[in-house]
Amino acid sequence: MLDITHIAQVVAECADAAELDALHVKYLGRNGEVNKMASKIQEIPVEERKEYGQKLNKIKNGIHTIITNRSSELSALSSQQLTNFDTSLPGISPTAGHLHPTTLTIREMVAYFNRLGYSVYEGPEIETDEFNFNKMNLPTDHPARELADTLYIHEPEWLLRTHTSSVEARCMTQEQLPIRIIVPGKCYRNESVSMTNNAIFYQLEGLVIDKGIHMGHLRATLEGFARKLYGDDVVTRFRCKYYPQVEPGAGMDIQCRFCGGKGCQICKYRGWIEALGAGMVHPNTLRACGIDPAVYSGFAFGMGLDRLVMMKWGITDIRTLYNGEIVWKE
Repeated sequence: MLDITHIAQVVAECADAAELDALHVKYLGRNGEVNKMASKIQEIPVEERKEYGQKLNKIKNGIHTIITNRSSELSALSSQQLTNFDTSLPGISPTAGHLHPTTLTIREMVAYFNRLGYSVYEGPEIETDEFNFNKMNLPTDHPARELADTLYIHEPEWLLRTHTSSVEARCMTQEQLPIRIIVPGKCYRNESVSMTNNAIFYQLEGLVIDKGIHMGHLRATLEGFARKLYGDDVVTRFRCKYYPQVEPGAGMDIQCRFCGGKGCQICKYRGWIEALGAGMVHPNTLRACGIDPAVYSGFAFGMGLDRLVMMKWGITDIRTLYNGEIVWKE
């Protein structure tokens, strides 16, 4: 027979309803100890079965009473704890997600350029050939128009924009002068995905159109931007570059933040990472957008945000930005 005293001691030590339920199943469940003992009644001599059954029922009722009483005690204890709970205490906030490193970087850039008087301008990601290429001084035989780079929806009229420069063209065509804008957004190109390239990527363009704008304004703006983003110890350089929509054109490089200019896999062992292209807006681009280059001048710059985000956050593989990784946070 079961030791009812031992069972009472075990039940008394139960700290919660889950432990109590487990004991109920162990002793009174379908496959519990009491039913196992009842199934052995056929093995008891006939003249002893009545006494055996009476003892077994007494044990069963005793276990049921012990468990029921302990359940009442636990319920009372739980109610007392709730009654004594200080409802003025602050709650525990659930763990929430955080903004993507690209979003955080864009917000920091926007805040910087806002202080310089720039406005954020937006445009469509599905673009026309006219705004994506023609108004940006890209002739019909330019390599960027080939399917190897451009993702066409309906060639040649409709495409996924290859750069946010198309938004600059829309702004110069539709807005009043002077213009001072930045354009953050996604772009699309038929690129092979690697550690440093992706078919979907972010750019941030900047455009200033006014009277008397020159290259000195451009360089001072970009050097100040680099210091804001990476700190006063950032090292930059400017090189002559060709871009159809600007003349003269320049590229700004940032000394690799991963290797300090010594050369590594991220910077392709050059010591420098090309941060952006820039230059004075080409007279042909101004004319195509209805602006007289004899009266107005301006500069434009465009940067691949993904590489800047990688350097800022210490991310060594651009694919990490798009794979749902959650470890990158402030």
